[in-house]
Amino acid sequence: MLGKLWQQIRSSLSSLNGASFMAMAILTVSAIVLGLRHGGKLEYWELQAYDRLVLWREDIGPDSRLLLVTIDEEDLREQMQWPLSDRVYAQLLRRLQSLQPKVIGLDIYRDLPVEPGHEEFVQQLLQPNVFGIRSIDTLGGTPAPPSLQPEQVGFNDLLPDIDGVIRRNLLFAGSKDGILYSFSLRLALTYLKDQEIFPTSSQENPNYLQLGAATFFPLEPDSGGYQTMDSEGYQILLNYRNRRKIAQSVSISQVLAGEIEADLVRDKIVLIGSTASSLKDDFFTPYSRDESESQKMPGVMLHAQMVSQLLDAALSKRPLFWFIEERGEILWIVFWVSLGGIMGLALRHPIVLSLGVGGSLASLLAIVNWIFANSGWVPVATPILGFFLAVGMVVSYQSYQNLRQQQTVMKLLGQNTSPEIADALWQERDRLLFSGKLPGVSLTATLMFLDLKGFSIISETMSPEDLLNWLNELLADIGHEIVVHKGIINKFTGDGLMAVFGAPIPRKTTEEIGDDAGNCVNCALAISDYLERINFNWQQQGLPLMQVRIGIFTGPVVVGSLGGKDRIEYGVIGDTVNTAARLEGCEKHRQPNNCRILIGKETLVYLQDEFEVESWGPIALKGKQQMVDVYLVTGKRD
Repeated sequence: MLGKLWQQIRSSLSSLNGASFMAMAILTVSAIVLGLRHGGKLEYWELQAYDRLVLWREDIGPDSRLLLVTIDEEDLREQMQWPLSDRVYAQLLRRLQSLQPKVIGLDIYRDLPVEPGHEEFVQQLLQPNVFGIRSIDTLGGTPAPPSLQPEQVGFNDLLPDIDGVIRRNLLFAGSKDGILYSFSLRLALTYLKDQEIFPTSSQENPNYLQLGAATFFPLEPDSGGYQTMDSEGYQILLNYRNRRKIAQSVSISQVLAGEIEADLVRDKIVLIGSTASSLKDDFFTPYSRDESESQKMPGVMLHAQMVSQLLDAALSKRPLFWFIEERGEILWIVFWVSLGGIMGLALRHPIVLSLGVGGSLASLLAIVNWIFANSGWVPVATPILGFFLAVGMVVSYQSYQNLRQQQTVMKLLGQNTSPEIADALWQERDRLLFSGKLPGVSLTATLMFLDLKGFSIISETMSPEDLLNWLNELLADIGHEIVVHKGIINKFTGDGLMAVFGAPIPRKTTEEIGDDAGNCVNCALAISDYLERINFNWQQQGLPLMQVRIGIFTGPVVVGSLGGKDRIEYGVIGDTVNTAARLEGCEKHRQPNNCRILIGKETLVYLQDEFEVESWGPIALKGKQQMVDVYLVTGKRD
């Protein structure tokens, strides 16, 4: 059953031409990659490509609207405890408030008192510009500080992707307490109030948030390279500002010691959080793939990235990410698959194909990088995979077809053709091969007919098996000389053969036709020398001498496939063939040596006095109305 199915598949593939298979390959590959993409199998690779685009993008300088107050390992050693006491945070907030910040965000969980100084800390939390954090799910997380009003609290939960990297910013989330604001959104909205920018419903969709001129389109499960993303809540793609320094940073010890200037704090958003690696409040980001940078980014810096993005979007300084619709992404992917199929069909030379594939890949990445630099995200891994699959499928089919064509050529020519002729024919296969056949081609060639004299007498002295082995060995040696001299054995005639010099590639000049004629006569002389060696050995064994008649004639012929579907052969037809055959069989009683080589005048004119010849004069050949000038080749001129 499977064998029949495979035969049907092979038959179907064999019946397709290159263009038809290319179209089929494009449809097949498009269906495969789109199916893999829809099933989420390529999402990981799309996210890896996204990270690479982030790394290629030029960083923006630090955000002057922000200040980070960090708790590092040195601060922990100085305070000699964790968590820090409420008094430390009360002193910290008091110092910062004296420097007139616009907003203070405390990215530290503080749901329980840590004495001493709890009352002092509560008093500082009563300030309207102080914001704290909570978990979305307080049953499995941490609630907000009890003394803070609900509008002064935001969740600081982050959304890692399937590979643990933070690429999304969750603005709103639902919980048992209702709709919750994110920590970064609370800080940004408070900062924007003084600039009279307030959250409103977008005119494009009343369910979408608008700040200033920016509409925050929520992520869909299939936005950009995503396919299986959990789109719960109100999410946007996080547009990182830079990898190194999101804002000016000072330590908590510097603030407590009064070592910072008021300009660092005045009218800014101050974020307080830990950067100490021992506290493990850090996350993988797209920058983590750059080994020259720290593998993870502290949580407080991530929230600073989010605040900076929201401010830039609301103030029209940096656009939000945009995505094309699913239909557009499908067309984008199919375009690159189609280009791969066309390239695999059109570019046959390995170097040209490699350059074309490399150039196309570079173009794809350049286009994607330009789109990304303009805040757009389109699929990258999927079109690359589709492109290479299409190229590979079409090139594989072309190789399969080439192999079939080569097998057809070798079947037509047999195994006794010179490497030069076979290579020349193969290079011209597109012109010569048509539906598995060689179309008829008119050309000028030199024909050789060879026949063993006295074969009947020899056959009487041997058994049929020995005779066949002897004849095969003899014809194999003669055939070798023909191949060496760039000829083609067209057929064996029992005790003889027919060879062609100058086919299947048409000769364009007289010199090339002369070379074929010279090769043919040189081949005949080489066969003569071979017979002399054979006869010497046979004479020592008391065997009869072997004699050969060779007829050679040059003229126009038509070469191509002869036969039908079940059996074809490489045929050579024309009056030149008949004349060469008659030259071999004429004047059989005249055998001046063991290898008689007769040529017509039409061959002699191409030899340019290269050989010694003896004129036999005009001879009436069987079946020919006109006499033919015949010459006996006796050897090469010195």
